[in-house]
Amino acid sequence: MKRLIECVPNFSEGRDPAKVDAIVAAMRVVPGVFILDRQSDADHNRSVITMVGEPDAVAEAALRGVGKAAELIDLTRHRGEHPRLGAADVVPFIPLEGTTIEDCVAIARNVGREIWKRYRIPVYFYEAAAQRPERANLENIRSGQFEVLMKEVMRDPDRSPDVGDPRLHPTAGAIVVGARKFLIAYNIHLNTPDVAIAKRIAKAIRFSSGGLRYVKAIGVNLKSRQLAQVSTNLTDFEQTPLHRVFELVKREAERYGVAIAGSEIIGLVPRRAIELTAEYYLQLENFSVAQVLENRMESALEGAGPGAGRHATAFESAQADSAVPHENLAEPIGREDPLQEALKSAARAAMKAARNTAELFEKLGQLEALAAPSMLTDVRAGRSMAAAAVQGALESVAANLRSVADPDFNRKMKADADSLKSRIMEQPAGVDKL
Repeated sequence: MKRLIECVPNFSEGRDPAKVDAIVAAMRVVPGVFILDRQSDADHNRSVITMVGEPDAVAEAALRGVGKAAELIDLTRHRGEHPRLGAADVVPFIPLEGTTIEDCVAIARNVGREIWKRYRIPVYFYEAAAQRPERANLENIRSGQFEVLMKEVMRDPDRSPDVGDPRLHPTAGAIVVGARKFLIAYNIHLNTPDVAIAKRIAKAIRFSSGGLRYVKAIGVNLKSRQLAQVSTNLTDFEQTPLHRVFELVKREAERYGVAIAGSEIIGLVPRRAIELTAEYYLQLENFSVAQVLENRMESALEGAGPGAGRHATAFESAQADSAVPHENLAEPIGREDPLQEALKSAARAAMKAARNTAELFEKLGQLEALAAPSMLTDVRAGRSMAAAAVQGALESVAANLRSVADPDFNRKMKADADSLKSRIMEQPAGVDKL
């Protein structure tokens, strides 16, 4: 079984693209690691990178990113709206396919020990990897930020790191490493520069102050846009969905005569989170997730593979039926007919799968022109999957036709296959260059 995890390291640099490029490059060179997204914010002075891959590869990539960040980022000169302790500030591991939260805890602990061994940067563990109950919450560890912890860590045992000496790295600070479930970073902008209003709203909506469960929030000042922002983390978007947070912020803002100017998602977001929000705001009747194009596409792709497999099994059964003992070969005609029909049936089924997936490929191409930048990666990945599925189905068609004795049937199927190939080649699948 394939084993995959996600890692979303946060780095304390959002204003110098060259430095962020260097950090990403250090992680990208590790074989088996895929960089899915990178986002930087100048006001927060922070970058968030999303990568996935096999556990060992992702762990090594995270370590190399930490090392490069320590080379390039000096926290004594860093200023930004987002709280931070380190050059590489937070490194969470999230289970995906074939992995558990316990696996990610073990990975986080190993990475934390290796960070200290390689770079002499102290490490704190949080969320599921926390070694002390009070450190499960990131905000408890990061209280006072780099400047305060630099002094307190040497005199207060309660602030000692989980790994390393009780002192911070002089320029890279400390790192918080952990394991957690999927988190959505969701920011809501207010049409006022008054950050005090954003902070009051954040206090009203966050769980620690009596607000919404599974919501963390702070108020920050976006100087470049002359706006205040309510910056939130949703730790369980199905229990507390995006639209509930949006509506509560909107209602609280109205108390101060303020409106919402817009919102943004940092990093990637599960499709299900968008589906829940669309269903709520559009008041869709009898809505089903099967109506979402990507869901239907995945279903079709899954059906194309196993479907071809099922027909191949039927073909093999027909071959087995025709493989009569040698002494009965005097009557082969009746046996050959079912075999030929099975071959044609398998070819037709594979061609149908190819046509359906080619249609999905073209529809995704139309969506690409309309998609928001944050969604382009998903749309293009879907197109690549669809193109590969078409090619696979057509190869199944060709394999079956090699044994079909009907020349007219062969000519027609080959013509259809050539037509589909042309459609795909005329509209090459997009490749997201991150």
